[in-house]
Amino acid sequence: MRCPYCGKDESKVIDTTHDARGGVRRRRRCQNCDQRFNTYERALLATPLLVKQDGTREEFDREKLFRGIRIACAKRPVSAAEIDRLVGEIEATLQSMGKAEVSARVVGDIVINGLKELDPIAYIRYAIVYLRLNDLKQVRDEINRLLE
Repeated sequence: MRCPYCGKDESKVIDTTHDARGGVRRRRRCQNCDQRFNTYERALLATPLLVKQDGTREEFDREKLFRGIRIACAKRPVSAAEIDRLVGEIEATLQSMGKAEVSARVVGDIVINGLKELDPIAYIRYAIVYLRLNDLKQVRDEINRLLE
């Protein structure tokens, strides 16, 4: 593993832990500069291509999904770990479908359901864009449905 500090390839694994999502965290020490750093390993399973509304196809991008959810959760009491957990669940759901292609709308529906459980304000923020709520009456109607 290449050291992020000096760029040398010689490092020693100090500690290894397994996380709940099936990944592995390794604590490492560079044998050249003696700096410590973490690496995370996660199995790459096949995720389906996303078919957008205009018919174009795009590979599933975990980081893009994470950014979108993080923006919806900005300044809310939602930790990065909770967002990462939600993204992991969404990715696992897509992988378990076993399909080569999935509508991007399916992903959006999974995200919006996950946000509804995670944080109601983040849900409304995401819903305004995703459901194309164009005026305050539509937003109020969605809030009323959420409160019921």
